[in-house]
Amino acid sequence: MSFLRLQAVSRRFGQVAALDAVDLAVPEGSRTAILGPSGSGKSTLLRIVGGFETPDSGRITLGGDLLAEGPRTVPAHLRGIGLVAQEGALFPHLSVADNIGFGLPRATPGREARIAVLLAMVELDPSMLRRRPDQLSGGQQQRVALARALARKPRLMLLDEPFSALDTGLRASTRKAVADLLAAEGITTILVTHDQAEALSFADQVVLLREGRLLQAGKPRDLYLQPRDTTVATFFGEAVILPARLSGGWAECALGRVPLTRPDPRARAEIMLRPEQIALLPTGTEAAEVRARVEAVEFGGASCGVAVRLQRAEDGGRAPRLELRCSYLTAPPVGSLVRLAVSGQAHPLLPAGEGRP
Repeated sequence: MSFLRLQAVSRRFGQVAALDAVDLAVPEGSRTAILGPSGSGKSTLLRIVGGFETPDSGRITLGGDLLAEGPRTVPAHLRGIGLVAQEGALFPHLSVADNIGFGLPRATPGREARIAVLLAMVELDPSMLRRRPDQLSGGQQQRVALARALARKPRLMLLDEPFSALDTGLRASTRKAVADLLAAEGITTILVTHDQAEALSFADQVVLLREGRLLQAGKPRDLYLQPRDTTVATFFGEAVILPARLSGGWAECALGRVPLTRPDPRARAEIMLRPEQIALLPTGTEAAEVRARVEAVEFGGASCGVAVRLQRAEDGGRAPRLELRCSYLTAPPVGSLVRLAVSGQAHPLLPAGEGRP
């Protein structure tokens, strides 16, 4: 059952549609990541859910309670929603203890004990209670901001790119600690981010917005391996997209005969494979092998980018050039012939704009 529900939510700023009839269901206790390029509407969506922005039309409910119906909305402070912003937004003149307890009235029974418990929940040492924000690292500041947001036991937590200002290693460890804590507390969470890897690793559900429209929502694995169309496929990383003839759950393409993720009634369509599904092997004597010539190799640390040109084309067209990846230990030399082996299934893509949710 949906805990948070958005139905046909729209918001315009002048001639620009920041959100265009967005429908979204968020299950209770889950983590949802909202992704999209700049200007896609993800921050507007978060602000509308939090009560800091008013929709022009549409309906929002949380746990069965009506939060908004068109411009008629419940004020932000009455929604029971917590927010952690990009920079933490701690009060610089207050101690860590006072920042965490900011939303708790001074007369609250057991207030000091509650602050100590919250500090422990975000895995910070009690000695930090007397420090000011400028005496903390970036990761520590974000943990204090999370503790402050948790103080009033929110029904829903909103995370507005809270890890983007952190260094790469610290970002990963802080993100995991926050995810584990929110899961342990059973708090429904929405994360806004521009980082695809962050969304895929953090969330149970990933939502992709573009130009105010919801392109696809689903499990991270589904959006990565079974994107709706080329736009979604390429947003989530490198993709090999080829024209193919479809029949009986199989695709016939320049890489040979490849099974599909699902049956498709169309005779022709574009199919997608992720580069890691295509292995580069030494050439052999197999009669049916798919051969390619290596045109470029780009060193990238643990893995290398390898551009190859297939030696055959579907329907007599120009042979495709594929961008693949392999370990630097097995990277073939430029100009050499290699054999390509496909693992797993190819996914048929819809034409752009067709079958929108």
